[in-house]
Amino acid sequence: MSPQGLESFCRALLAHRSISDNAISSIISIANPYSPETAMTAALPAFDLNLLPILLALHDARSVSMAAQQLGMSQPGVSTALAKLRAAFGDPLFVRTSRGMEPTPRALALIPAARDVLARIQQGIVETGAFDPATTTHLFSIALSDVGEMVFLPRIVEAMARQAPHASVQSVTLPPAQIERALETGALDLAVGYFPDLKKNNFFQQRLFTHHFTCIVRADHPVTRGGNTRLSMQQFLEYGHAVVRAEGRSQELYERFLERKRIRRKPTLLTPHFMSIPFILARTDLIATVPHAVGLSFMQSHANIRVMEPPLALPGFDLKQHWHRKFHNDARSQWLRALVSSLFNDEADEWREPDRRPAQRRHTK
Repeated sequence: MSPQGLESFCRALLAHRSISDNAISSIISIANPYSPETAMTAALPAFDLNLLPILLALHDARSVSMAAQQLGMSQPGVSTALAKLRAAFGDPLFVRTSRGMEPTPRALALIPAARDVLARIQQGIVETGAFDPATTTHLFSIALSDVGEMVFLPRIVEAMARQAPHASVQSVTLPPAQIERALETGALDLAVGYFPDLKKNNFFQQRLFTHHFTCIVRADHPVTRGGNTRLSMQQFLEYGHAVVRAEGRSQELYERFLERKRIRRKPTLLTPHFMSIPFILARTDLIATVPHAVGLSFMQSHANIRVMEPPLALPGFDLKQHWHRKFHNDARSQWLRALVSSLFNDEADEWREPDRRPAQRRHTK
């Protein structure tokens, strides 16, 4: 893009109160970072603004593969884009270290301007039109844990097929810090589930329902004899446990609760994954304590799994949907949030805490 064309583009945005003078300088300085004070008059090389989201994703993820996952691109595609960025700026931008791909000083200097440019272009131009779910081809990216996929994804995909037949859904699993950044940049549309880290002022949240824990065992486990459906504390302590260590998720609530109560079970198996649990329980006398939706799902898909009531009242936890305040009034985001809210509410939810009265549903910052 020529200097004159780039400046005209930015001035047009400014005329519509969509972008600031600082952002204009940011775009121009990105196009010609070596001489920002003369960028408007110097001959600038063409620069593809589509590369900026990739620059930000590489900075946030510190990994080509993670950036590709976050963007919904192939790894070779991100590598090709990185090569173009390096050529455009005459700098490596990211170098491999023992801690991953670390940004160079030049890359760090570009990041604030790139964020400002993309945010203002998205708000000022891309998001000004009306949203029609019947015709949209948008790829909706939602942060979900593996448990969240079991609880939320089937209904979301089913509803999408009816209401937004040309749209796609992408489930993304990222560390909490990367979820925050992805929601801010728009790489993620929503985070749905138990995300206690998303409590900052920049985020809105809406409670969907309160979930609880349950115990599961194989169908012919000794504790099920006589049609028993509740574990005694003696049985809970006597048998070994398959323990899911899903860091940063609802399982931590359960683990901390046991520590406070000084309940010491036998952790025979430790695993970060839920999906192997029913297969392991089917061959052992182990007990697993999982979110109730997981227990129901395993019992429905595995005939030899039974749900048991825990020997004591375990803490519940609220499942919520989270979004960045920047997209609070965005029509597409509003539609998706309304869809999720309608699908997962206290009145219709089959996983609600027993005897808990539905609470008023609202969104908060």
